Amino acid sequence: MAKNVAQSATLASLDQKLAMAKRCSHEGVVAGAKAAIVATIATAIPTLASVRMVPWARANLNHTAQALIISTAAGAAYFIVADKTVLATARKNSFKHATNMEA
Repeated sequence: MAKNVAQSATLASLDQKLAMAKRCSHEGVVAGAKAAIVATIATAIPTLASVRMVPWARANLNHTAQALIISTAAGAAYFIVADKTVLATARKNSFKHATNMEA
């Protein structure tokens, strides 16, 4: 009987940890998407403007190069912000869990 109680407590704890991990990753995805949108706009405007105004850029940056510049900045922003958000949320939750254990 005691084994079943301990096992159900372990499963409940595991479910709680899984739910917390899903929430942390979802927050990371949302924050990363927002950062990617901002980075896309912040990169697209100067890239497209320079292709129209700078002779070297007009001669050397075709549509593929422009898209690569913009998408690289967006992808980098997404992964950096998503990673930092997931780590910050996990750190916050681990400290919260540690203070609950001490009390």
